[in-house]
Parts: sequence; C-alpha cells; structure tokens
Amino acid sequence: MTTISSTAGLVALVAAVCLLLPASSHAQLQVGFYNTSCPNAETLVRQAVTAAVANNSGLAAGLIRLHFHDCFVRGCDASVLLSVNPGGGNTERVAAPNNPSLRGFNVIDAAKAAVERSCPRTVSCADILAFAARDSVNLTGNVFYQVPAGRRDGNVSTEQDALDNLPGPNLTATELINGFAVKNLTAEEMVILSGSHTIGRSHCDSFLFKNRERLAGGTISPAYQALLEALCPPTTSQFTPNTTEIDLSTPTVLDNNYYKLLPLNLGLHFSDDQLIRNATTAPSVAAFAANETLWKQRFVAAMIKMGNIEVKTGAQGEVRLNCSVVNARSSAEALIEMLLPAGTSDDAPADEVATS
Repeated sequence: MTTISSTAGLVALVAAVCLLLPASSHAQLQVGFYNTSCPNAETLVRQAVTAAVANNSGLAAGLIRLHFHDCFVRGCDASVLLSVNPGGGNTERVAAPNNPSLRGFNVIDAAKAAVERSCPRTVSCADILAFAARDSVNLTGNVFYQVPAGRRDGNVSTEQDALDNLPGPNLTATELINGFAVKNLTAEEMVILSGSHTIGRSHCDSFLFKNRERLAGGTISPAYQALLEALCPPTTSQFTPNTTEIDLSTPTVLDNNYYKLLPLNLGLHFSDDQLIRNATTAPSVAAFAANETLWKQRFVAAMIKMGNIEVKTGAQGEVRLNCSVVNARSSAEALIEMLLPAGTSDDAPADEVATS
C-alpha cells in the first residue's frame, strides 16, 4: 500500500511539473485570445482608459510609453509594473529612465480590478497594458488596431535591466538604431515609434543640458532653447518636476507634426534631433512629415511588432492577481519550481517569441 501511494504521489508531482513546462511548439499571440474566457476584457480596459484620459489627457502618452518601457526590458511581461522584486533589490520602476517620469500605473490598476471582478485569474497584466496602449493610440490619433494577446506576466523586475535596455534621450541615431536592432526592430521602425513623441511631456532633466550643446552647434532654435531655459531651473535634476510638451503645436493629438518640427530645429531631445542628422533615418522623417496616413499605418504595425518582443506564453510566467506584485506561491509550487529543468525559469530568456 505504501509503495502504491508513493508511486501515485510521484506520478502526480511529475504531471504537475509537466504542466508548468513551456509547450513544445512555439505558442503564438492571438487576436481575440479572450473571446471565450473573458469576452468583455478589452471593453473593460477601454472603459478604464477612456475615463482616465478624459480626466487627464496626458495619461494617453503615459500609457503608450509604459507599454514601450515594459517591452524593452525583459520583453512585454508587465515587469515594469512590479513595485517589489521577489529576489530583492530595486525594480524597474525606480530606475532613472522611469522615475519619476513614468505614469499610468493607476489606470492599469483600475482596468485590472474591473477585469478581475468580471473574469478572475484570467487576463494578464501584460495584455491589459498592451490593450491600454492601443486604446490610447485610438483616443489621441483616431486609429484602431487589433491587439494579439496571450501574454503571461513575468516574476522578475530589476533596476539594472531598465538601465541596460531603455534607450535614453541623449543617444545618437546610430546608438538608437543599434539598441532597437537588439529588440529585432529596424531603423525605420525606430523612427516610426519615435513618432509617439508627438504627444506627451518631458522632464527638464532629459533635455536641458544636452540642448545647451546643441545650441552651441546650431542644431536647436535659439528662441526654443530660451523658452526651455526659462521653464527649467538652473539646478535641474532627475526629480525636478518641471515638464514641457514634446510637440509644441499639437501636444495631445497623435499626428505627424513631430516629424515636421525636426527640420525646424524644434526637436525637444537630442535623440529626436538626431533622426534628421543621420543618412539612414532622415529619409524616413521626410516621408512621414509629408504623409500622416503612411506614418499611422506603419505605426500600428510597429506597435504590434513591439508588443511581441520576448513574450511569455503558455505555462511561462503567471497571470498576476495584482499587477504590482507577483502572486503568492504555495509551498507545493515552490517545490515544483525547484524540480523544473534549468532554462525554464522566468529568469531565463523566453524561447517563445510570438510574431504577427
């Protein structure tokens, strides 16, 4: 009897471990992933985003940026939303590229709460973030697109990963091209996604000092730099709260005005200005400045492609109940995780990258 009981227990444990392993075939993200399990998921997210943006129009840009900063660090797995790293140390949220400028966390929390009330333990925070970014594009640019879903949430978030992976405002065009290439995005797609700077605001610390070098080099309008100097205190630092619109003309409308400003030396960041100083990227800037429809079409495609970066699917990761913390694990789950073969943990690069 003891032997049979032990054997049964072992079989059950092995079966449980197998359930946690990634599928042998590469899982793909799917449009309509929640049609059966949570058919109103996207509607609930859209309602939360619409209400938030109606109250604060700047949150649309914040949500698009939040999705971008999530996908560029450990893939699109909602790691940017974690406020506590189970392994200890600081999370992505406190890294200089994110703190204090990243916003929209409360919108994701509100959307998640609504979805959990309707469909508990079903919709990942990573998918909610992708839906929220899409809805922000729709609200500000009158462009709608279908979002492939099925992402799982990661269990790791570290400050250093954000510092190592997020492109900064002082990078050259070549550095930007190389950084995006690491994420399987082309030089043109880098220019396309940079166009999201047509909405939103930026903190003084991200542009003031580098723009003094640009002024000396003649690559920023003296009148524009004078306005920025008047706005920003001379002792500007990371936590200086002063901000300005990135697009001076239509700061709450997702249009192609960003590209029109660059040849006028009115790009806010050094990295923005770099797009017209580089032989590879300058033609794309000119094309998108001349044709807004073209840019929007390609922007949608680039957003979908970006949303597929290093995604976790199937049995990888988890569906968080609270987007800011990982789920509590039982002792049995901890034991099973110890038995998993090397390379299947959340800390290893995901080998299932969905493509659209």
